[in-house]
Amino acid sequence: VEKIRVSYYAFPEFCRGNRTNGEWFNTRLYPEVTRKTAAKKTSLFIKRGLDIVGSVLGLVVLSPIFLAVALAIKLTSKGPVLFKQARVGQWGKIFTFLKFRSMYVGSDESPHKAYVTQFITRENGTSPEGGQKGGEAVYKMTGDRRITPLGRFLRKTSLDEIPQFVNVLKGDMSLVGPRPPIPYECEVYDLWHRNRVLAMKPGITGLWQVEGRSQRTFDEMVRLDLRYMGEWSIWLDLKIILKTPWVMVS
Repeated sequence: VEKIRVSYYAFPEFCRGNRTNGEWFNTRLYPEVTRKTAAKKTSLFIKRGLDIVGSVLGLVVLSPIFLAVALAIKLTSKGPVLFKQARVGQWGKIFTFLKFRSMYVGSDESPHKAYVTQFITRENGTSPEGGQKGGEAVYKMTGDRRITPLGRFLRKTSLDEIPQFVNVLKGDMSLVGPRPPIPYECEVYDLWHRNRVLAMKPGITGLWQVEGRSQRTFDEMVRLDLRYMGEWSIWLDLKIILKTPWVMVS
């Protein structure tokens, strides 16, 4: 009896407060995930090596496109070339997410917040307004007036994602993994949704991007992220990376 130790942790259903502490994802509350992560330490080390090599190659090979897009943004709208946004990384760590700016400067984020909240929670069982394609809800808003004409092209071709190679090089992201959510998305996650930002770093591309991309429900997207983490291997990462360019083009 003297060897028995009892401890407890407060695990609120909803957490809103200092988001920088990763309060939604206390590692002590997910011992099964931390054990699996520790067991894959060697493979994750190789994954990090691939991330470094891949991000450097990506930045070098795509540097002409990088410069061309940056110049086009400067010539077509006022404001910075890069868009910086707080995103939630592995274990709830907040990092600065980089993209090419596709919106007008000073755009209000509340329409997107309302849309994403409804998309995740599926209020009243209806599809979010302005986000339907072929009668089905899509993850990204369509017909968003905050987006510049050039921004629409950048988003459709995924060229706005190129700066994320910098995030990968810094170690905040991986080439392959779940997409990093915005903090206000995590506030409306169900408990099981939170697992998508635990075992793996967020990625530029992932399983749901190559198997349906933005034309899936949120729960389907999360299930694909969980499936990726459960079946993860270096070979699976390579398959997804090789498949991504074709998905972008098609």
